[in-house]
Amino acid sequence: MSLIPQILAEVCPAFNAAPVDWKETAKAHVLKADLPGLKKEEVKVEVEDGGRVLHISGERPGPQEEKREEERWHRLERPRGSFRRRFHLPENAKSDEVKAAIENGVLILTIPKKEIKKPQVKQIEIVDCK
Repeated sequence: MSLIPQILAEVCPAFNAAPVDWKETAKAHVLKADLPGLKKEEVKVEVEDGGRVLHISGERPGPQEEKREEERWHRLERPRGSFRRRFHLPENAKSDEVKAAIENGVLILTIPKKEIKKPQVKQIEIVDCK
């Protein structure tokens, strides 16, 4: 059995990270993270640093079967252990209104956008000096 995936996950948590897609629509930022087999109680979504940083973390349990003398694993490739993803949110994200749901093993985060007012430009008339 190869221990490489397990060792890499322990040394570099990003190896165990959930893949994430992030799109921006006219009204929101939408992130989708693949978390097959995880329940909502096993996933944590947090916003910190004044609402500028979004964290997704959790724990993937390992095999629960009893180890018996006559049994041995040939492969353990599915990710297990802790994972953590971190995203810097743009200025237009309403981080205090994040909505989260899990559907068919996919965590869906919807972050509404706030309107960023563009600075008003006032034209100044130039006059002749006499």
